[in-house]
Amino acid sequence: MLKIVGLSKAYDPSKPPILADFDLEVADGEFVSLLGPSGCGKTTALRVVTGLLKQSGGEVWVDGKLSNGPSREKGIVFQNFNLFPWRTALSNAAYGLEVQGVPKKQRLDRAAEYLDLVGLGDRLEHYPSQLSGGQQQRVGLARALAIEPKLMLMDEPFGALDALTRENLQGMLMKICADKGLAVLFVTHSIDEAIYLSDRVVVMGLNPGRIIEELPVDIRKPRWDYNWRAEPAYAPLRERSWDLLQTQLQLAGAEAQG
Repeated sequence: MLKIVGLSKAYDPSKPPILADFDLEVADGEFVSLLGPSGCGKTTALRVVTGLLKQSGGEVWVDGKLSNGPSREKGIVFQNFNLFPWRTALSNAAYGLEVQGVPKKQRLDRAAEYLDLVGLGDRLEHYPSQLSGGQQQRVGLARALAIEPKLMLMDEPFGALDALTRENLQGMLMKICADKGLAVLFVTHSIDEAIYLSDRVVVMGLNPGRIIEELPVDIRKPRWDYNWRAEPAYAPLRERSWDLLQTQLQLAGAEAQG
């Protein structure tokens, strides 16, 4: 569903690139998380895939076609809720369909369907100021899902939420993606979030941003209905992820000290 080939990004030609030699594939229905320290280019890579940022080199393919800009195949959810305060939850969730020119009744019916799917069927006429942070992010997720994309691109969508709300939304996201068969590329700083949600965790390194290791998550799914952290594969997977991140941070610290 997603194929990234030789991706690179430099904001200043006189300085080292943010990303270099970045190659990644995400299969139909696969959930892949990008995990790495701050500054490794996770969000840059994701924004290039969304089409909101132009790469310096390389190619992005979605569903077998070159993809150099936003498209109907790609749904996007950011950390910030990015809701229009003057629109209701229903109107916000329908916005992507409105941009696509979908007739009003059809887009409102579909938006209502997806708001119900994320647990907000009784909040259709509420404005963002009347919703909690978790509820606002559910509206953002419904908006992305309503266009019925083939690929979901998510940049730390739960990073601004409290721990309990975050875990609740993680489980909801996993259920929806499994039910819809969506391919997902997900950016996170959290090792546990990456392991819980993913089929594969892609660990990134610094200077320049690049993939240093891909870790398959051999923990049975679904994971929301049992203590997945008690599985034998969890501890070594978390330890390996932690070791990789710590090594990158130590290297970065050594470089900073000259």
